[in-house]
This record gives sequence, C-alpha cells and structure tokens, in this order.
Amino acid sequence: MSLAGLREMTYGAVMPDFGEKMLKRKIEKDLLHWITSGEKALLIYGVRQAGKTYIIRACLEQSGCDYVEFNLIRQSEIVDILREANSIDDLILKLSLYSSKKIIPGKTIIFFDEIQRYKEIVTKIKFLVEDKRFRYVLSGSLLGIELVNLKSAPVGYLQTLKMFPLDFEEFLQIFNVEDKVLERLRSSFLSKTPVDEVFHQKIMEIFNLYLIIGGMPAAVEQYRKTENIDNVIEEHRAIIEQYKLDFTQYEEENRKLLLTQIYELIPAELNEKNKRFKLTDIKANLRFERVSDSFTWLWKAGVALPTFNTTEPTVPLLLNEKNTLFKLFLSDVGLLTSLYGKSCKLKIVSKEKDINKGSVYENVIAQELCAHNYPLYYYSNKKKGELDFIIEHAEEVLPIEVKSGKDYEKHSALDNVLRVPEYGIKNAYVFTNDNVKTIGRISYFPIYMVMFLEEKSIDFVDISLDKYRL
Repeated sequence: MSLAGLREMTYGAVMPDFGEKMLKRKIEKDLLHWITSGEKALLIYGVRQAGKTYIIRACLEQSGCDYVEFNLIRQSEIVDILREANSIDDLILKLSLYSSKKIIPGKTIIFFDEIQRYKEIVTKIKFLVEDKRFRYVLSGSLLGIELVNLKSAPVGYLQTLKMFPLDFEEFLQIFNVEDKVLERLRSSFLSKTPVDEVFHQKIMEIFNLYLIIGGMPAAVEQYRKTENIDNVIEEHRAIIEQYKLDFTQYEEENRKLLLTQIYELIPAELNEKNKRFKLTDIKANLRFERVSDSFTWLWKAGVALPTFNTTEPTVPLLLNEKNTLFKLFLSDVGLLTSLYGKSCKLKIVSKEKDINKGSVYENVIAQELCAHNYPLYYYSNKKKGELDFIIEHAEEVLPIEVKSGKDYEKHSALDNVLRVPEYGIKNAYVFTNDNVKTIGRISYFPIYMVMFLEEKSIDFVDISLDKYRL
C-alpha cells in the first residue's frame, strides 16, 4: 500500500512539500559559523546515514568556499598518503595529484570524509592546524569509541560536532507548516496552554508519519520522491544491513556476532513491559563485565541509545548512575517501526486502536532528548515504581512519563516520587496524544512537543581573574 493512498486522510489542509529544496539541519548554524570564523579543524561525527557528508558539502558550497574532498573509503590510497607523508609540504603535494581542483594556500578548505578508515588523522591534526596554510573539516561514522581510545587528543586544535538523524522539527520541513504555526505551538508549550485543536490534530497526524518514516535523510527522501511505504522500508533495511556490516568490519573477531545479536534484540526488549535490557536474553547467567565492551561500542557508534538507571532522582543524576542497568533504544524510530513490520506502520498511520505504541513513543522521546544533548536516565524503585525518563533541565530534575493510551493521568510512580519532599521536584512532564493541560505540578503535553524541550544556555557567574585578585 502506498502512503499516497493515505494522504487525504492524513494531511487534510497540511500538504507535504515535495520540492527539491535542501532540508535545513540545525547543525548548519554551527557549521556555517566555523566556515566564517573557525580557526580549529572541525570534526563532524555521528551515526552512519545521518547526512554528515551532504550537509558539509552543502554549507561549503552555500558559503562559496573553495574546497577539495577526499573520501578515505573510496580513495583508499589517501590513507597511505596520510600515513606515510613525511611533512605537510609532502602531504599537500601528493594530495594535489588526486584532486581535480587546485589546492591553494590560504584559500582551500580540505575535507576528509569517512575518516574512520584512518582515525589517526585526528592525532595529526594539531600539526596541520599549526601550519595555518589550510583549514580542515573531517567527517566520519563509528568514531565515538575510537575518539575515546585515542591517546593523543588534539586539545585546542579540534572542534567536534555530533550529528543525529532529523528530529521532528526538522522533519516538519517537508510539509507546508508555516513558521508562525510552529511559533504558536512553541508558545503553547512554554505557557502550558492548550493548542488550537485544528493545529493539534494536524501535527499529531504528521507525527504519526514521523514514527513510520523516521529521520534518516535517505528514508525521508524516499518518502518525498515516491510516497511509498515499501520504498521507505527498503531504505531502512539497507541502513540496518549497513550497520551489521559495520559490526563485522570495525570490531574484533570474537565480538562480531555478539554485536549483531544485541542490536537485533533491542526491538523485542522494548516491547516488554519492563523495557530494561536483560542480559539473560543473550545467554543464561551472563555477566555484564564479560560483554560491556560490546555495549559500549554500540553506544559510542550511535546505533543504540542507552538510558541508564539512576538510583536517586536528584542532581547530579550521574552520581547515582548504575551503568549495568539500562534500556536500549534505536538511533531512529523509523528503523524501529520497520523492524516491527509493515503492519505496525500501517496501524500507526491508520490510527488503529489495538496497537500498543508504548515502545515506539519511548524510542522517539529518547531520540529527541539525545538530539537535544540530554544525557538519558530512568528511575526505578521497588516501592515507588519506575519513571520512563528523568533528565536534568534548567539545573533541576525533570521526571518524564510517556503515555500512548487514554489513561495517561494514571502514573503511580510519578505521584510517589513527587510526594517525597527530600527530592524537591517542582515539575514533571507527561507526553501523550492529547492537548496541553496542567494538574498541580504535572504538565501534560502532546507527544510532538518534545521537540521544544531544550536546555537553555546558562550565564555563568563571573570567575575572571580580576575579580579574585587582592
């Protein structure tokens, strides 16, 4: 069945914009700022297929930059040049032989893509930056764990930006949703007042599409071009197969099958009432210490999003983190619903009542919070119950519950935690299908409003040297 067949029911007055315009990404602001004034080298990393290469090229071209690009996978000989060059002059001379453009000192930006094939370039970047003749932008996937392991971190010479799949606000670009509509929605979120019901229903319908398409740019483009759910699913399957191929290429021999096994277990683990990942589902009596490196690899590669248990809902949450207890979410909700199957996607878009969207809703909340740079935690206590998420927001603890059904006002664990005066929790959020309302300290928001939950910048107190001199 094509998605086009559902358009009339799904969009109504809000129609998708299937023009060929470039999708704007939030990371562009930082990238363009680096292009105009950055002196360090820039590294953009993140999960594979998030659109890193595309956005770097687009911003360089938009800014009218003179740049040359080298792909370390397609041009494997560049790795040998980087490894064996005995000076910067030698490096530039040899690179110029493989470039269709002239490399001009003081003008050309050199773009190294897929640097996971030669991650040691990160340790050499200090000398390239100190030379000052050229500027460098790097991009790669599966770099999280590698960057942690690199012994020679180029402190002061490398700026890093992490890129994620499109969040829901970025996804909205393919629809004719005007800025003033978004601003009205944002205002309702900040003031905790109900949204116009027409706006609410339309955005909820688009949000359901986001659940089945997700934020992987290739899948979004398939939807824009074909409006066919089978093509979207095929794109998701191709991405997942690429991830599994990565497991075999970038991990040690004795862990390859384990990485795939863990990844394939995530959808089933999320579908359980207790969504905590159970090691016994891998092997009976398995201890975390024996497989911790495999989990860390998946987390750092960005293909799985860990949400760790915190034993106390107090700031800082990190002090009470129990890193052997965790939930695992996929990096993109569209991948998750594809793994659940085509019937799951159709039930979501058709708004069928017999589908439990709990795991899907929690995954999209985890994905949005992670993209907005919140460390992910959940709270669980035998007496008080379990909170789906708990984050630090505006320097305070903020409990978050996710409800996909009509009984969203029933949340005993949240009530129990709010009753503990020692915790000092002032506010709690519940994300649901319904409109905005507030009851006591609990604010109920439509699920799509998680796109507005972002940490504001904090003005730090004056700690200048002059203030403290005698």
